[in-house]
Amino acid sequence: MQGLLKKPFMTKYEWLNRTLIVRCLETVQDLIVISLCIGLFSLMAIQLRAMFYSLLPPLNFQAVTSDILFLLILVELFRLLIIYLQEQRVSIGVAVEVSIVSVLREVIVRGVLEAEWNQILAACAFLLVMAVLLIVRVWLPPTFDGIDPERRVALRNQLLTSEKRSVD
Repeated sequence: MQGLLKKPFMTKYEWLNRTLIVRCLETVQDLIVISLCIGLFSLMAIQLRAMFYSLLPPLNFQAVTSDILFLLILVELFRLLIIYLQEQRVSIGVAVEVSIVSVLREVIVRGVLEAEWNQILAACAFLLVMAVLLIVRVWLPPTFDGIDPERRVALRNQLLTSEKRSVD
């Protein structure tokens, strides 16, 4: 008993292999994402069938447009899941694109003239924020490859201050 108490804290729990647990949890998470991909692919097939039925006479332009845009949203969501499976990260660009297409689909389906002015104003503000996010995303370095953007900014600031001191 005394030998067990004299051991350091970490050695008491040697049976707890954290890397194995993390690997198992990542596998379960990948299985969940794969099941989401299969479900999304099935939903796309059902939506594609419904879209072809809506092309039959009498042709309802608003329903066809809505189906096409909804199918594009599903394709983008599928692409987002595939990127997650490949790179273990969520692509900000694809997520923003899905958001933009979703808002535009709602505006097109409802009609700009039929929606209230505050809803159109909110949609415009949301689209503006999404556009700014797309632009800012280009300037941000990727953090998933071990690049620390805060360290880069700190080094750049150090270089700027050292250059400023040398000029003074």
